[in-house]
Amino acid sequence: MEYDYVIYARKSSERDELQALSIDSQIKEMVELAEKDNLNVIEVKKESHSAKDSGERPVFNEMIRELKADKYQGIITWATDRLSRNAGDLGVLVDIMDQKHLCEVRTYNQKFTNSPNDKFLLMILGSQAKLENDNKAINVKRGLKTKCQMGFRPGMPPLGYLNDRNHDKGSKKIMIDPEKAPIITEMFEKIAYQEYSGRDIFHWLKETGFRTRTGKIVALSTIYDMLKNPYYYGEFEYPKNSGDWYKVNHDSIISKELFDEVQNSIAVAPRTRPGMKEFEFTRLMKCGACGAGISAEEKFKKLSDKSTKRYIYYHCSRGVDRNCKEGSINEEELIEQLLKILGDIPINTLKAQTKLRLELERYNKFAHNVLSEDQKEVSIPKIDLRNFAKYILREGSREEKRDLLSCLNATIYLKNRGIYLK
Repeated sequence: MEYDYVIYARKSSERDELQALSIDSQIKEMVELAEKDNLNVIEVKKESHSAKDSGERPVFNEMIRELKADKYQGIITWATDRLSRNAGDLGVLVDIMDQKHLCEVRTYNQKFTNSPNDKFLLMILGSQAKLENDNKAINVKRGLKTKCQMGFRPGMPPLGYLNDRNHDKGSKKIMIDPEKAPIITEMFEKIAYQEYSGRDIFHWLKETGFRTRTGKIVALSTIYDMLKNPYYYGEFEYPKNSGDWYKVNHDSIISKELFDEVQNSIAVAPRTRPGMKEFEFTRLMKCGACGAGISAEEKFKKLSDKSTKRYIYYHCSRGVDRNCKEGSINEEELIEQLLKILGDIPINTLKAQTKLRLELERYNKFAHNVLSEDQKEVSIPKIDLRNFAKYILREGSREEKRDLLSCLNATIYLKNRGIYLK
């Protein structure tokens, strides 16, 4: 009896049979087999989905439906493992053979008919393919676990680490990225000690030119993933949510203590004041080396009496030149240098006097309405504007310092850890 056949070709992931298992190669071999045996092929089907799980292959499921509709009665395929690597799909094939919808299965070197012995052999070969598939999964899991126990997390390391491509073949080494790691360390420190939020870090990284491996701006969600990633201090969980933890086999970017500080910081409620942390002089200076803006950061030092001292440093934001070498200056030293050159600073006298007059008017209104109706108004006194400026630099608020420096007819530049006007 003559049957109509469908050629079924499925891509395989087996690396030892790449040439034979390519879809085009399978089809070529099956067409030659059909021509040799005078088989009537009415359709060719190609599948790229895995046969590991039953019911997950759309092309295979379509072929089963067409077999049940008696569109064709035979299948030509390269090998039985192209048809099934799971018990569910294997059972479907045997069932439709029992129902006489599928009369024959041909492979490159075998033929299976609707007979007890042939169906039994088909089931054995299909079960063997499933056994190989299951064993392969076990071997892969065992290999991954061994890799984790050696201190290497499967997959690409996070930003701040690099794979050592020059290491001996067959072994692996993870090393710290000399460009990205210092910025990531500073990112954790800003969260832990400077009250930065995740969005503050997003803007700061964007300003410094920090990018992903593909050259993209780091997304806010990625920043939070990084801040919560224990890999940066030397531990990882694999698989995720499995409860199995391992220690890395290489240097870490941050300490466990710093990581814990960050977790405490990001766990608190969001601050009421949005935006980046403000410093007195950040928007009033430029880098004398590259012309970029100036950013600031806080540092905290534990003293012998167990107290903590706070330092503020101003430095180039590197928004123009990522490799700018301009150094930083301490805020206390910055103020002292401003005071020393204050005598040479061209002050907009009218603007400064206007600000002083507005302050006195505000005081007079307060005195008249709150203190006493008979309180005498204070007139604008004769005042040395430079002494007034010195007082504001030492004792004034952030807003007062900015207002004062906005009266200058010059721009402040930072270069060689010193300031100059231009």
